[in-house]
Amino acid sequence: MKILKIGERNFNQYLSGVEKRITQDPLRLEQEVRSILRDVKKWGDKALLRYTERFDNVRLLPSQLEVKREEVKDAQKRTPPLFLKTLRRAGRRIRKFHEISKKRGRVRWIDEGIRIEQVVKPLERVGIYVPGGKASYPSTVLMAAIPAKVAGVGEIIMTTPPRPEGIPPAVLVAAELAGVDRIFRIGGVQAIGAMAYGTGSIPSVDKIVGPGNRYVAVAKRLVYGAVDLDMVAGPSEILIISDDETPPAFVAADLISQAEHDEMALSILITTSEVFAGKVKAELERQLLTLKKERIARKSLRQRGAILIVKDLHQAIELANRIAPEHLELSVENPLRLAKSVKHAGAVFLGLHTPEAIGDYLAGPSHILPTAGTARYASALCVEDFQKKINLMRFSKKSLRRFEGDVKRFAEWEGLEGHYRSIEVRMKR
Repeated sequence: MKILKIGERNFNQYLSGVEKRITQDPLRLEQEVRSILRDVKKWGDKALLRYTERFDNVRLLPSQLEVKREEVKDAQKRTPPLFLKTLRRAGRRIRKFHEISKKRGRVRWIDEGIRIEQVVKPLERVGIYVPGGKASYPSTVLMAAIPAKVAGVGEIIMTTPPRPEGIPPAVLVAAELAGVDRIFRIGGVQAIGAMAYGTGSIPSVDKIVGPGNRYVAVAKRLVYGAVDLDMVAGPSEILIISDDETPPAFVAADLISQAEHDEMALSILITTSEVFAGKVKAELERQLLTLKKERIARKSLRQRGAILIVKDLHQAIELANRIAPEHLELSVENPLRLAKSVKHAGAVFLGLHTPEAIGDYLAGPSHILPTAGTARYASALCVEDFQKKINLMRFSKKSLRRFEGDVKRFAEWEGLEGHYRSIEVRMKR
C-alpha cells in the first residue's frame, strides 16, 4: 500500500484518479447487458432459464424459479442456532431504527376555502436484488427488505442467483424475518430484466434495490425509467481519518475489511503522522498473511489503496469531502467535533470502537450506501426510498375566484388559452 505526502506530484495524481472514479462502463459490457435485457423482455421465463444455466451452471425447470414456502421453513432448521439468533437480533435492530425514522402524519394547510395536503403512500411492489454467486449475504436481505416493509410496501419480491446446492439457508431465513413475500432463484442481468419488465413467473416491480456486480449495475442503469432505482452502486469503499492515538492494528483491520470485498474496492487512510503511516503499513502486511481472501485484499490495497499524509485534521476532512466515500471512519480523539465538518459521506463511524463492520451487520441503518463519489448527492437506503408523496388540493368557488386574474395572466404569457378557460367556465356558473 503506497504512502503519499500532500504536495507531491504522485499525491495529486492519485487524488485526481479517485475523484474521477465515476466512469461509464465499457461499450462492450453495455452491449452485452442490452442483449440480455432484450431477451428477457421478449422471451420471459425461457430467457431466465437459459441464462441461469449459462451463467450460474444451474438447470432449472419453470416450476423451480420461485422458492416454495416449504424450502424457507426448512432453511430455519439448516441454519446454525446461534447464527439464527444473530439474524433475529440484527433484524430487530434494523427494524427499530427504520420505525423510528419513519415519517408519520401528513402536510396539511387550510386557508380561506383552500385545502392543501400532502399524503405519503408506500410503493405497491418492490424488488430486492441479493448477490449470491460466490458468497452469501443475509445481511443485505435485512438491510434492503426491512425498510421496505416498515414503509408499508404491498409486496416485496427477492431475486438471488441459484447454486447447485440451493440458496444458502441463512439468506432464506433472513428473507422470512424481513417480511419478503416471494423469492426467485435468478440472478445477474436477467434478474434485473425480469423485475423491470415482468415474465411469466416474476412480476414487474415499481422499484429495484440492492447491490450487484458491474453487469447488474449497468442493467439497473439501463432499465431506469421502466422502474425506479435505489442507486447504481460501485465497488465498496472506506476512508479512515486517524491520528496517531489509534492502535495501528485497528486501522489496518478496517482497511482490510473493505479490501477483501473486491479487487476494485477502495481503501484509504488519511493521517497527519508519517510514523503512524509506516506502522499501519507494517500492520497491514502482518494481518494479510492470515487472511483467507489475502489475494483479493492484497491486490485491492496495492492497486487502489493509499495512505495519505496531510498537515492537519482540517486538511484531512477537506480531502474526505472531495472524495465523498461510502464509509468514513473518524478514528480520532474528538470524532463528534470533526463530524460537524463532514459534508459528503454515505455513513460516518465515530471513534475507536465503531468499525465499519458493525454498520454492515446490525447497527440499525441500512448498509446500502452511495459509492463512487455519489455521496455528494445521494443518501443511504431508508424508509423514504419506498414511499411516494401525493399532493391533494381543494378550492371553493370563492377561493378560486381570488386567483382567476393570476391564472389568466400566466396562461396568456405561456400561450395556453385552455388553461384559463378551465377557470373562466367555472366563474360563469
